[in-house]
Amino acid sequence: MALKSVCKLGLGMLLAVLAVPVRAATWFALGPYGGDARAFAADPGNPSHLYLGTDTGWMYGSKDGGASWTRIAHIAHRNDLVIDHILVDARNPRRLMVGAYCVDRPDGGLFISEDGGTTWYEQAQMHGQSIRSLARSESNRNMLVAGTLQGVFRSMDNGTHWTLISPSGSMELHEVESIAIDPSDPQVIYAGTWHLPWKTTDGGEHWVNIKDGIIDDSDVFSIIVDPANPQIVYASACSGIYKSVDGGALFKGGVGVNKGQGIPSSARRTRKLAQDPQHLNTVYAGTTEGLYRSIDGGDGWQRMTSPDIIINDVYVDPKDTNHVLLATDRGGVYSSFDGGVTFLPSNTGFSAQQVAAFASDPRNAATVHVGLVNDKETGGVFTSRDGGVSWQQNSYGLGGRDVFSLATTSDGTLLAGTGHGVFRLQDGQWTDSSGLEGATAAIPAAPSQDPPPPPAPHVRPTSGRRGRPVPHKLVPRKTVPVKALPVVKRLDTVVYAMVTNDHETFAGTSDGLMRGDASGGNWKPVASLPMPETRFIALQKSTVMAATLKRIELSMDDGATWDPVALPAELTQIASISMDGMNNLWVGGREGVFYSTDYGMSWKTLHNLFVTQVDGLFYDALGHRVLVTASNSTFAFVVRLPDYHVSFFDAGWNLRFVRPVGDHLIGATLYDGMVLQPRMVDSGFGETAAAK
Repeated sequence: MALKSVCKLGLGMLLAVLAVPVRAATWFALGPYGGDARAFAADPGNPSHLYLGTDTGWMYGSKDGGASWTRIAHIAHRNDLVIDHILVDARNPRRLMVGAYCVDRPDGGLFISEDGGTTWYEQAQMHGQSIRSLARSESNRNMLVAGTLQGVFRSMDNGTHWTLISPSGSMELHEVESIAIDPSDPQVIYAGTWHLPWKTTDGGEHWVNIKDGIIDDSDVFSIIVDPANPQIVYASACSGIYKSVDGGALFKGGVGVNKGQGIPSSARRTRKLAQDPQHLNTVYAGTTEGLYRSIDGGDGWQRMTSPDIIINDVYVDPKDTNHVLLATDRGGVYSSFDGGVTFLPSNTGFSAQQVAAFASDPRNAATVHVGLVNDKETGGVFTSRDGGVSWQQNSYGLGGRDVFSLATTSDGTLLAGTGHGVFRLQDGQWTDSSGLEGATAAIPAAPSQDPPPPPAPHVRPTSGRRGRPVPHKLVPRKTVPVKALPVVKRLDTVVYAMVTNDHETFAGTSDGLMRGDASGGNWKPVASLPMPETRFIALQKSTVMAATLKRIELSMDDGATWDPVALPAELTQIASISMDGMNNLWVGGREGVFYSTDYGMSWKTLHNLFVTQVDGLFYDALGHRVLVTASNSTFAFVVRLPDYHVSFFDAGWNLRFVRPVGDHLIGATLYDGMVLQPRMVDSGFGETAAAK
């Protein structure tokens, strides 16, 4: 079924938009929606105009109060920037500032846009600064303060120039996680570090460690100052939530108090505090164990959501304070219109998912499945029945496991290779299919799951608009006991890859190559191949190719016997393998793409395939071509067989892999879900690429 026929499903208008020359069009991002959302900011003159930051350098915008989102820009074109702070200039809403940092090293910067986020430049003095906090003075709009790993910086000219105002080289006032400025006096600045809070009353000339009442060695994640009474200061730390009524001279709260007032002391961290601007005694606490709310100025707290939601930011609409948005890990954005009592996912247009696996339905080319990693219960497997235009989550029974591989059996059954074995989709529910052949021990009870789903597959809501779909309260999960299964010894390993034919299934796992039956069960090790941690598999009829990161083995008799294959001399590590219909072997890695026409006795390259850092190789049997992607390139390459003609398509995204869907290609980005190719236009390099 060609994808263009999917217009029968109501997609005619979309595909008409997509039908543009490939050279002039970026591929379209289409989900699955959700992922890690980090920070909100609003246009002070129009609270429905919002900005959203991510942990992959992307900025999103919304014109409808967070009901839907649009990608605006990729800051510095870097995937490693965490955008936790966004400022919108009230005097000129087109002037935006972003403070960013990197998770794994002391790097980041301050980035400025003068055109509403379309283009950005980096502020030179803050180059490389790991900016963990950023604030603007309410009483002096030209004054900005930034907290970095080095200390506290201040700008007095709206971000043009910056000066360090904390002691240079201080062994205590550094690693500044939170910043707050007294709304009536810009000389009064609070700085929360990875070790207690600090305060200056003279613009940074002198600093005082304001720790009375706070448990020692507390990371201070968020500080807010009451706009009506600046003597009231709230601070959240790893030891609890604290309140001061005397400008930080003494704090009360913390573990001992909050434990009895509704906030547990376990491993919870309060990443964000936010006040209701119309009802200042209402304070929200976004924690790593859900959302809490106080309606009495912090004396008592009530949990408003399930504890398994990790909240990075809270936005309270100043025009309608019943409208509350949450930026969360994995689940993206949630929206409430009743002051946090009920929430809806509100992720239309927002996709920050890491897709690791793909499978298509052999009976219907428009039905495709993707597997996600790092998203737990909000991830798993998503299915599209219209070629990737819309997605449904189909993960009940996976227990939040990462999905590293997907495969469909000859009868259309979907298999998922996870971090803990193989699962089979039956009647809209995943069941464990990891039993080993001849196993007699008992499989332990599976982890508790949510209550059974409705008969139809669960559809993740895609809009936060009122009345559609019906809001649901994010309440703690109920525990449903799961009986132990009769068969128990199981394949409890990471399943990196799976391939199937009409009589068996091969799985590459962290324990080596495994063989299962046609339905993906009754697993046993392939004893003829002692290959630890088999990462890659390719299958063409009775020829099986298996590989680790440094080794390739080939079987010509369905896995009965194996022969080693020498790697190309230039290749240092394998990142992908494939076999085409001519029994050519293909392998890719950091040094490029190599292929062999003699079962690995010699290797060749293609003169016109200029690509390195190859991470995806796939043989498209219907198209008689090999599809190639590279992590350092936005191009998808096509090698047409049998003449080895090379063509390319600029996706506009760095891709993990591409796959055919009808007469289009669909690709997995590195961190931002799936993208769909506009109507195919051959952008070939010209003549057939000669081999060398």
